[in-house]
Amino acid sequence: MSDRLQGKIAVVTGATRKMGIGAAVCRALAEKGTDVFFTHWTPYDRMTFQETTEREPEELLQELRTLGVRAEALAVDLSKPEAPALVMETVRERLGAPSILVNNAAVSINDSFETITAEGLDAHYAVNVRATALLSAEFARRYKGGPGGRIINLTSGQSLGSMPGELSYVATKGAIEAFTRTLAAEVAHKGITVNAVNPGPTDTGWMTEELKRNLLPKFPMGRVGQPEDAARLIAFLASDEAAWITGQVIHSEGGFIRN
Repeated sequence: MSDRLQGKIAVVTGATRKMGIGAAVCRALAEKGTDVFFTHWTPYDRMTFQETTEREPEELLQELRTLGVRAEALAVDLSKPEAPALVMETVRERLGAPSILVNNAAVSINDSFETITAEGLDAHYAVNVRATALLSAEFARRYKGGPGGRIINLTSGQSLGSMPGELSYVATKGAIEAFTRTLAAEVAHKGITVNAVNPGPTDTGWMTEELKRNLLPKFPMGRVGQPEDAARLIAFLASDEAAWITGQVIHSEGGFIRN
């Protein structure tokens, strides 16, 4: 797989925090020789992870470069309608034409039927649906054609069960599953595969010790998910070995038991 990804260019959104899935995906691709362009937006991450610092994206950038690949980053608010075109134009200017897009960035703010608001729902939609859709469309339009194009979206298993207290998040992430299947059919003729990955509950720093204890019995593997688990699958889907996989939502949750 390393040889097949050598020299390709990947765009990974939402890699602000070094403990996050986005950063793990960047590392997994870089370790296989892929040049990486990632986006980050510290103001959002600080809302959930107060320990997030402005230095983390730069530290990740330098870490990737030590792996022997080219790496660039862009601070960008993906909730802005013009952001997707800006991202794709910037990666082209700095690294060249990408053949891999990983839509990892997401907004997740707890709400329920009692607290949901138009403002909150719009904030989730702007990043989770609109930015993902427009980034994918920009990527596909600019892709030169031929085997090797990859779009990989992140979802959270909304079709498998309920997630009380996260209405806006599940509504928008659920839309990505439908979007993935239809976009896969639309862009197949260009040599682009489109898949979605549901990594299940993953410890990226948001889990309390109490939550881990409650979740652990639901994992037959004896541990909760780690960012590297998702990153390995995404790197596989980006490779030539996954060329016949498209339009799929892959639930890679370590056997997580929902009840």
